[in-house]
Amino acid sequence: MLKDLPLERVYQFIEPGPTVLLTTQAPNAKPNVMPMSWHMMVDFEPPLIACVVNQSNHSFAALKETGQCVLAVPPAELVETVSALGNCTGNDTDKFGVYSLTPLPAAHVVAPLIGEAIVNLECKVKDTTLMGTYNLFVMQCVKAWVNPKLHDAKMIHHHGFGHFSVDGEMLKVKSKMR
Repeated sequence: MLKDLPLERVYQFIEPGPTVLLTTQAPNAKPNVMPMSWHMMVDFEPPLIACVVNQSNHSFAALKETGQCVLAVPPAELVETVSALGNCTGNDTDKFGVYSLTPLPAAHVVAPLIGEAIVNLECKVKDTTLMGTYNLFVMQCVKAWVNPKLHDAKMIHHHGFGHFSVDGEMLKVKSKMR
């Protein structure tokens, strides 16, 4: 028999991809980083990624002002750090310093890459049509970096309220896509 699911828990079952770390850097400010799981691919070439960043988050103002960010995919080994990053604010915390993340210079954006990430995606805001209504930014990835040392690292997926899952077994099936 099925049971009612409270609507505020729906997102726990629909999260589309891995938890990412969004880095921003406003002018004359320290770089900031926040975990984010509300994102999705919109297009492939060029890569367009839609992201929801709540306007109450410190990163929202920097992203809106600069139109730039980095989306970094952390390995599962950083799950405690990812959770801690989400439980404090960049308004009063130097998150890179407190959580010992390595900021690296990006090629096309001011926001830093994260040295401990599996992948870093330099992004520029492409569309803010839904920003006012839904806090949704559509970003174009302009440069991508991969950490070869983390080739086999597992990614984490946020399921709400401190619950994460780790990637499981990879399955390969025939596909006409590249």
